[in-house]
Amino acid sequence: MLEKLANIFRIPDLRKRILFTLGLLAVYRLGAHIPTPGVNADKLQQFFEQNRGSFLGLADMFSGGQLRRLTIFALGIMPYITASIILQLLTVVYEPLAKLQKEGELGRKKITQWTRYLTVILSAIQSFGIAIGLQKTGEFVLNPGPGFILMTMLTLTTGSAFIMWLGEQITERGVGNGMSLLIFAGIVVGLPRGVFDLVDKVKTDAWGAFTAPAMILLIGVMVLIVAFIVYVERSERRIPVQYAKRVVGRKVMGGQSTHLPLRVNAGGVMPVIFASSILTLPQMLGSSLKDNRYFSGMFHALAWGEPLYTFLYAVGIIFFAYFYISIVFNPNEVADNMRKYGGFIPGIRPGKRTADHVNEILTRITLVGALYLIIISFIPEWMIAGIHLNHLWGPVGAFFERMPTWVTNGLGVTFYFGGTSLLIVVGVAMDTVTQIEAQLIMRHYDGFTPRSGRIRGRRSW
Repeated sequence: MLEKLANIFRIPDLRKRILFTLGLLAVYRLGAHIPTPGVNADKLQQFFEQNRGSFLGLADMFSGGQLRRLTIFALGIMPYITASIILQLLTVVYEPLAKLQKEGELGRKKITQWTRYLTVILSAIQSFGIAIGLQKTGEFVLNPGPGFILMTMLTLTTGSAFIMWLGEQITERGVGNGMSLLIFAGIVVGLPRGVFDLVDKVKTDAWGAFTAPAMILLIGVMVLIVAFIVYVERSERRIPVQYAKRVVGRKVMGGQSTHLPLRVNAGGVMPVIFASSILTLPQMLGSSLKDNRYFSGMFHALAWGEPLYTFLYAVGIIFFAYFYISIVFNPNEVADNMRKYGGFIPGIRPGKRTADHVNEILTRITLVGALYLIIISFIPEWMIAGIHLNHLWGPVGAFFERMPTWVTNGLGVTFYFGGTSLLIVVGVAMDTVTQIEAQLIMRHYDGFTPRSGRIRGRRSW
C-alpha cells in the first residue's frame, strides 16, 4: 500500500493536482477562524450547543462548524447547492433552458454562470435573514443597527461566493468533486469533537447501566453502516453487450463481448444533500415564526426528527435520486451510440427497444439505491435523536408513547455520527480514491485495489 501511495507523488501532474486540492481545502479551513464582525461568538456557540439536535445541527455540519461561530464562511456551500437544484429543476419545466443544456459546452457554461449569479442572490437573502434573526434576540449582536445588517450581508455573501470559487477550482484543477470535498472537509473536522463527546459520556456514565452496551451498539452500528455503504457504492448491474464483427480496411473490428455497468447508487450523496438543503428552508423560516399562532404548528411539524419531516425527507431522497440519474444518464443516447458501433444487447432489438430495456433496469435499481439512502440516513439518526412517532395521533402514537425514552428521545450523542454524515464522508472518499486510481491506471501504475491488473510503475522519482 505504501508503494501505491508513493506512486501518486511520482506522477508530476497528479502530484500537482493533489497538492492543489489540499492547499485550497486548507484555505477553506482557514476561513473557519475568521469571525463575522459585531457578533458575540461565545453566546452564539452556546445557543447551537443547546439546539444541536435540530436542523441547526444539520446546517452547522454542512458548514463545518462555522455557522455556530458565524465565520465569514458560515453559509457554506448550501446556497450554491440550492441554486443548482433550482436551475436543474427549471431545465425540466422551462424549454429554453433545456435547449441551452443540450448545446454542449457553451450551454453548460451559460447555465454555470447563471448558477453563480443565483448563488450570490440566495446568499444575500440568507445573510439578511440571519442578520435580522440575530438582532431580534438582542444578546448575539454587539452593535445592532443597519450597519451590522449591511456588514453581515457583505461578509457572508462574499464568503459564500469565495467558497463557490474554491469548489469550482478544485473540480477543474484538483482531484475529485470540489463541492463534495468541501462538505467532506467540514464534516471530518467535526468528527474529533464527536469522539471526545462519546469519551466524555463514558467517563461520566451518562446513561447509567446502559452506557457500556449503548457505546458498543453505537460503534458496532457505525462499522456495519460503513461496510454497507462501501458494499452498495461498489455494486452495479451489468447488462451484457455484444459487438458484431465488422471490417475496417484490412482490420476486423468488434466481435467481443462486454457489459454496460449501471451503478445501484449512481447519484451518490447528491440526493441526500439536495433533500436536506430543500428542507432546511422551511426550518429556517420556522425558527423566526415559531411563536406565530398561525404558522407555529406547521413549522413544528416540519422540525427535524418529526414524522412529517421524516416523510418529506424520504420522498425528497427518492425524487432527487430519479431526478439526478435522469440528468447524468440518457438511455436513448446510450442505445444510439451502441447501435452506431454495432453493439446490441442479446435478445433485445437495437434502438428504442434497447433504450426501453436499459431505462426499465435503471428505474428498478434507482429505487433500490434511493431506499438504501433512506435507510442509511434514518437508522443512525433515529438512534441518536430518537423515533418521534409518539407525536402521531391514534394507536401508532400511543404504541410508541409506551416505548422506553431512549427509543423516542434517542441516545443524545453528537450529530456528527448521523447516517448523512457517514454517507457523505464514505461516499466522497470512495469517489476521490476512484479518480486517483483512474489517473494511476491511465499512466500504467498499479491502482489501490488488488485486481487493478496493471503493470508496476517506475521506482524513480
